[in-house]
Amino acid sequence: MNTHTEEIETILISRGIKPTANRILVIRELMKASRPVNLASLEILLGFSMDKASIFRVLELFAEKDVVHVIEDGSRSLKYELCNSGNKHSISDQHAHFYCEHCKETYCITTAQVPIIDVPEGFSPHSINYMIKGLCPKCSLKADSDDNTAS
Repeated sequence: MNTHTEEIETILISRGIKPTANRILVIRELMKASRPVNLASLEILLGFSMDKASIFRVLELFAEKDVVHVIEDGSRSLKYELCNSGNKHSISDQHAHFYCEHCKETYCITTAQVPIIDVPEGFSPHSINYMIKGLCPKCSLKADSDDNTAS
């Protein structure tokens, strides 16, 4: 067993999750991902070695146990990214995301913490979704060059 697998098992066990082969495969792909990924992308990254329903069940468990953040970016496809806050997940650990309306990618803006909003007494928020939409740098450059060639 290599160190990477031991690290993954430690993460899962610390969250009260039995480290099965499927769970280790999913978390390994999430660790490799440079940005939040959706279910269909995970299925491709896993080489179709797991069916969509199995991947979804793993992601649901990970969300319930605060292993992943679930991101709603408006694309009608939930995105998932690993929580990096250790065992103590809180709203203050969350950061903003940017959704490119052209290439449909979602990016983490880890330098922008989600603002904490006072909610009325009795409400107990568990997560906040702070999504910025527009064009990513690559798509902005392409749009600029397209505008310049059209002139």
